[in-house]
Amino acid sequence: MSRDGSAGGTGRDADAARAEVLRRVRLAVGTQPPGVGVSRDYRGVGARPADDPVGLFVERLTDYRASAYRCGADEVGETIAGILGEHGRTRICVPHGLPARWTAPGWQVVGGDAPPDPVALDAFDGVVSGCALAIALTGTIVLDSGPGQGWRAVTLVPDYHLVVVRADQIVPAVPDAIARLDATRPMTWISGPSATSDIEFDRVEGVHGPRTLDVLVVAEGR
Repeated sequence: MSRDGSAGGTGRDADAARAEVLRRVRLAVGTQPPGVGVSRDYRGVGARPADDPVGLFVERLTDYRASAYRCGADEVGETIAGILGEHGRTRICVPHGLPARWTAPGWQVVGGDAPPDPVALDAFDGVVSGCALAIALTGTIVLDSGPGQGWRAVTLVPDYHLVVVRADQIVPAVPDAIARLDATRPMTWISGPSATSDIEFDRVEGVHGPRTLDVLVVAEGR
């Protein structure tokens, strides 16, 4: 039978039909060539331990044009005040749940049960927040909207962001971070100040978030 359904098709049509039938038979009996094997030996949790995760994290932050500071657990509030004074930033907002000992009089808590007003957020000199964890190998900070981190807009709209990272929140690599994080939570991954480049590779900062990122690493304890 020819391709148009009429009887008496050409020899070429018969050969094509035979080839198709045989292809389907081979497929059904499993005689197709074996597929290409894909290696699944990805790096997992604990595969990239760091001798000095805090030092590596600070080094990566610097690569990303962020500024890093360090202090002890009992010096956080004082150190934050010093950093903000250094930058001349006085009108500061903070998300709900930030430890009171880190804050100063006059700072405004924003974004409780309802999303904050972006226009109002833009009027602040900056925001101070905590984080869910940080990654040494990539210099990345992850926020998951937990206590002290708040709605995403709180840390994305103000043009200055100071993040407090405890040393025990720093993990060696991305797989270690994934294992700790809750995938159902809204997450923001930050690697340096917001920046992008146009077609001429001219760097433009502050397009999608704060132009200035400072990170305070607390050496020990909570």
